[in-house]
Amino acid sequence: MEHTDDAGHVIEAYLLRLQAERNPSPLTLRNYGADLCHFAAWLTAEGLALTTVDRRSFRRYLAALDSAGTARASIARKVSTIHTFYRRLRERGLIDGDPLHGVRPPKQERRLPKILAEPAVEALLEVPDAEKPLGLRDRAIAELLYASGLRVSELVGLNIRDADQDTGLLRVTGKGNKQRVVLFGAPAARALRAYLRNGRPALASGRAEAALFLNRDGGRLSARAVQRMVQQLGQAAGVNGVVYPHLLRHSFATHMLDGGADVRVVQELLGHAKASTTQIYTHVTEARQRAVYDRAFFDAWRPRGAGFGVTDQEDGEGTGRDRHGPASG
Repeated sequence: MEHTDDAGHVIEAYLLRLQAERNPSPLTLRNYGADLCHFAAWLTAEGLALTTVDRRSFRRYLAALDSAGTARASIARKVSTIHTFYRRLRERGLIDGDPLHGVRPPKQERRLPKILAEPAVEALLEVPDAEKPLGLRDRAIAELLYASGLRVSELVGLNIRDADQDTGLLRVTGKGNKQRVVLFGAPAARALRAYLRNGRPALASGRAEAALFLNRDGGRLSARAVQRMVQQLGQAAGVNGVVYPHLLRHSFATHMLDGGADVRVVQELLGHAKASTTQIYTHVTEARQRAVYDRAFFDAWRPRGAGFGVTDQEDGEGTGRDRHGPASG
């Protein structure tokens, strides 16, 4: 039985059990470990132990985080992680009760996710060199990230058998080891076929690797490599700001809703457990619609030459290519 006077041992045992029971992603597990170790270090500095924490001392910990400039979203995550940790200790009989019961994280500022306008997405997708195996791979990856809204961890976890290029379906293993089926349109299907025909065989070098996307040595591509690749595509395309895989996921969801997709459908495609998580993209769509309305209204009604201080903004209108429709056609 674990002893709660050894915080490091208890945390390590908790993480091992969590990995065995829930199979979280490596990034999630690493974040949990970092949050708990940071809390344990604070306890040591304060002369406290796991069993001597109460709501008052925990609020001092939250105040210390706030004073250090920790983002509210990070504080909220730490609170959730530590709450779950103490509930597990109580369930296993290591403590008598939850000493943090009733403590709430600070309210988070509601921020709309950033997205790329469709012309910017088109420019990014045109960057890879279709004459080279790595270019074919990078084009297929970028097309799939945008066309299906995949998380980067889901993309690098794909095997060849998970992609049906004829029907435009992907079998994806998401958070919590949950599986779902997502769709991708004709442009992504064409890019995937070109990669499988001329790109992947050149990278495989005769190896029997099951991974769909390979690195230059023939092994499974890493999430970090995809992040670097997407950032480089964004730079080459002249996109302002840093481009990352999740930005394409945000753009996918927003552009789907802009096109009239039902929020429940988008929720299923994204693999969100709660509809409220997907609802944030409806606010992005409403903000974009307001910008388009304001622009059109003032262009139509303001006197010529009159300045109202209205700055023209990118309205994100599409280019006519349906990247989220059926793969056939």
